[in-house]
Amino acid sequence: MTTGIWVLGDQLSQGQTALIQNQEQKDHTPVILIESHQHGQQRRYHKQKLILVWSAMRHFAAELKDAGWSVTYEIAKNFESPLREWVKAQDITTLQVMTPSDRPFAKFLESLDLPCDIELLPNNHFLWSVDDFNQWASQRKSLLMESFYREGRKRFGVLMVGDEPEGGRWNFDKENRKPPKGKLNTPVPMTFEPDEVTQAVIEAVEKLDFPTFGEAEPFAWAVTREQAIAVLDYFIQDRLETFGPYQDAMVTGEDTMWHAMLSPYLNLGLLNPQEVIEAAETAYQEQGLSLNSVEGFIRQVMGWREYMRGLYWHVAEEYFERNWFEHDRPLPDFFWTGETDMNCLHQVIDQVKRTGYGHHIQRLMILANFSLIAGLQPQAVEDWFHAAFIDAYDWVMQTNVIGMGLFADGGVLASKPYSASANYVNRMSDYCKDCRYNPKQRTGDDACPFNFYYWDFLDRHRGKLQSQGRMSFILKNLDKMKPKDLEEIRDRATHYLSSKAS
Repeated sequence: MTTGIWVLGDQLSQGQTALIQNQEQKDHTPVILIESHQHGQQRRYHKQKLILVWSAMRHFAAELKDAGWSVTYEIAKNFESPLREWVKAQDITTLQVMTPSDRPFAKFLESLDLPCDIELLPNNHFLWSVDDFNQWASQRKSLLMESFYREGRKRFGVLMVGDEPEGGRWNFDKENRKPPKGKLNTPVPMTFEPDEVTQAVIEAVEKLDFPTFGEAEPFAWAVTREQAIAVLDYFIQDRLETFGPYQDAMVTGEDTMWHAMLSPYLNLGLLNPQEVIEAAETAYQEQGLSLNSVEGFIRQVMGWREYMRGLYWHVAEEYFERNWFEHDRPLPDFFWTGETDMNCLHQVIDQVKRTGYGHHIQRLMILANFSLIAGLQPQAVEDWFHAAFIDAYDWVMQTNVIGMGLFADGGVLASKPYSASANYVNRMSDYCKDCRYNPKQRTGDDACPFNFYYWDFLDRHRGKLQSQGRMSFILKNLDKMKPKDLEEIRDRATHYLSSKAS
């Protein structure tokens, strides 16, 4: 009777369930990791995403060998063939796998026909188990993130004074929305030179014979747990104190601002959420850091991240095909090229092409906002987000894009659509000053597309939006609009994308 372990590419932690369970028997518990090119071409993935995952896997395999595990590392066309050969060669009777974070991969595991049993072990890379989230959700009429976040704070005793939140408030978000005025003294991000292992992966990715997205170099991401911990320490010491106020700001040439840059490592398993939250809370207690910065960061990790994963497994599978507004415009080509006269979209997409990264407001209020008000097909937008971002996985992008970004679920996740005109972009960024469009105009040849698409969106869906949150107040502005202006807005919104080289 031989137990083997298959370590998946986003489970790169020596503390993951399967490895922990077999720690005492590691001398005779074979382990396998597999790079699958077939899996790598499911989407037009960003080159740096492929490099990050495959390099991290190779480094982790070496770490396991150094720790005394018997490790097989395969680079193959698919998962099943090398897995089947390894199972036979090692005479494995039970293959243990930590439960995948993504539904499609869980289905794939169910479909495997291997000459051994497959045992799924609990996934311990999140604070909340799926069962715990479902139990919480089953007791509520609505599933708002703020309620979930407060429950998490109480459950795990984070930033609490007895039964009350630290500082007397649960949420300091109002203090974290400063527009970028004047000279900002932003810290440079921590970067790493590719070692021989990473350089070999870069060269392999550049030679792939299937479509990819973005640029492979310069590649500066961490690929080991040691490096990921260094990024966490650097954020806590040099970026967290001033993270809060400008976390929503967007500035040309500033790819990272004060953001943590930790999501790729959390999602790979190189860091775990508990240690990240504890580091931030300890810094608050011992160094007297600003509560609005610390709370805002912790809310992203134990609020937003855990909520997205919990909701992803809670909803029915049909959720991912929802299209409440019945939007059907195809994804414009400029999402892949960055070639558009809208400077905000050009800047963000160009940044994503170079780095695979964009912070949460660039994603939500530039990319998703435009996709929503322009009426782009939700599943096509989600597929692009999944392909383009270095920290993207099915569990985080489906609910994030379909629910939060595009409101295609009709309000399961958010209380109202995150739709905004150019006024928001102009206030929270410097993108508009170098744009050929005027952020204050909604009609005329210089009208910003964010403006005419925003008002056209409200006009098209007035009936549905009337009952959503505070939208009824905003919709009344349509009645104040001149009929000829509204007609022009409709016309521009109908023809803009088709008339531009996209």
